[in-house]
Amino acid sequence: MSSNTIEENQRSCQLKSDDQVWLFGYGSLIYLVDFPYLEAKPASIKGWSRRFWQGSHDHRGTEARPGRVVTLIEDAEAVCGGIAYLVEAPVFEQLDEREKNGYLRFSTAMTFNDDTHATGLIYIASPDNEAWLGEASELEIARQICAAEGASGANSDYLLELAVALRELGLQDQHVFDIEAHIVQMQQP
Repeated sequence: MSSNTIEENQRSCQLKSDDQVWLFGYGSLIYLVDFPYLEAKPASIKGWSRRFWQGSHDHRGTEARPGRVVTLIEDAEAVCGGIAYLVEAPVFEQLDEREKNGYLRFSTAMTFNDDTHATGLIYIASPDNEAWLGEASELEIARQICAAEGASGANSDYLLELAVALRELGLQDQHVFDIEAHIVQMQQP
């Protein structure tokens, strides 16, 4: 079931129109950059792991056949790599629309690859949102992803493009790569 979070994000995380804010991307925000930004840098955050546990009823699936997209789960020992974008506050109107299906904005500390630090914002879908699908085996997730398609295209494209982008950044993510291996095998004739 979809879960529209636009108003909640705008109400709980108000920004001034002239603010410049770092945004940490760990999923499609790494490879599908359809928003203006001032600067982009590889970065990481501590204490979080990327997981395909969030449902997509709008972009990569439908209400009847939801896709799966990434969110973050707390994991004290983990470091999640991605890209940080410096954006002007009005860009969050577009981003809130894009991330509306259960994702809320939170403040996070991030470390850039040059060991400098900044605080920025991140979108995370937590288990209490209506679109949450939760934990499943990588094989089950791959099956669901292969069967889903939405307004933004095939769910498998999302997974495959994310895996390529992570490799290009030199990042290792066994969860993503295991799902990718299953999907590649399923798509072979």
